[in-house]
Amino acid sequence: MSDRPRARTGEPVARRLALAPGLLAAIVLLVGLALIETDAFTVIRYAVAILALICAWFAVQARHWWWIPPLVAIAVLWNPVLPIPVPGLLWTGAQYVAAIVFVVAGVLIKVRTGDR
Repeated sequence: MSDRPRARTGEPVARRLALAPGLLAAIVLLVGLALIETDAFTVIRYAVAILALICAWFAVQARHWWWIPPLVAIAVLWNPVLPIPVPGLLWTGAQYVAAIVFVVAGVLIKVRTGDR
C-alpha cells in the first residue's frame, strides 16, 4: 500500500498550495494601498514580488502554464531592486488588479500530490 494521500476514490489528492501565498499577497496589496508613495512601500514591493514568484512556482508544479505570465509580470512590476516608476493613481488600480489575480490564481492552481 502506498503512503501517498488519496481521495476516497483512489485518485491522487489535489492540493491548493498557492492559496495561502495568494491570499497573503492580496492582503499585503490591500494594505499597501495606504503606503503608496511612501518609503514603507518598498516592503510591500518585496513581499508582493516574492509571493508572486512563489505562486508562479506552484503554477509550474501544477503545470498551469497560463498563470506564469501574469504572476511573473507582477513580480517584475513590484520588483524593489529595479523599481519601475508608475504614477500613484495607476499604482492604485494595479494593486487591485494584482490582488484579484492572486486570489483567483490561489483558488485555481491545484497541485496533484502523488501523481509523479
